[in-house]
Amino acid sequence: MAFKTFEEPELGTVTIYKRRGSRSLRLTVQPDGNLRVTIPTWAPYASGLTFARSRSEWIREHTPETVGHLEHGQIIGKAHRLMFTTDLASSKVATRITSSLILVKMPPGSGIDKAIVQSAARNACIRALRRQAEDMLPERLHALADTHGFKFRSVNVRQLKSRWGSCDQHQNITLNLFLMTLPWDLIDYVLLHELTHTKVMQHGPVFWNAMKQVVPDVQARRKALKAHRPIF
Repeated sequence: MAFKTFEEPELGTVTIYKRRGSRSLRLTVQPDGNLRVTIPTWAPYASGLTFARSRSEWIREHTPETVGHLEHGQIIGKAHRLMFTTDLASSKVATRITSSLILVKMPPGSGIDKAIVQSAARNACIRALRRQAEDMLPERLHALADTHGFKFRSVNVRQLKSRWGSCDQHQNITLNLFLMTLPWDLIDYVLLHELTHTKVMQHGPVFWNAMKQVVPDVQARRKALKAHRPIF
């Protein structure tokens, strides 16, 4: 499917796809807040941008809630600090991730309040969180499994919209990269929750009793987790 990606000052990242068989224009807001527009193959990409601009009110209503404005020097997850700089030689926003920094370079005249800058920074932060999650969560999951006598088949990290993690009937565990935004005690709670599902698949008294064996303050941590959402 042919596509082009545009950076719009007021809308952020807009990706326009030309889809064979499509007869109309369709707009969706992705979980990360970026926009996707599907148009017929014969339509020009400019028509997709015009359509997105015309739906600005609808976009605001359907954009996922985020943790708010990203700030210079903000700590992201467990290993990175977000830094904004102005690059006199650049004509567009660029990002780079090191072992400890998320660098957002802005062209002259831009500022961190601009939608296009915030969008680029948010995408870079998500990439950094994914890197952290892939480096830290599987190792921590294995350690907890060994400590408490659990076994699982596989673990993978994904960006999930509404769940912190999942475990299927074959003992494959999926963990949300946004776990890296939680305190470690709540991360461990989620990991142990999924590990407990390797023995008890459904929620109920048996499950929660099993959870209490590995997390004595399970109710307190469960309540604390409700104050957080897997978003950024």
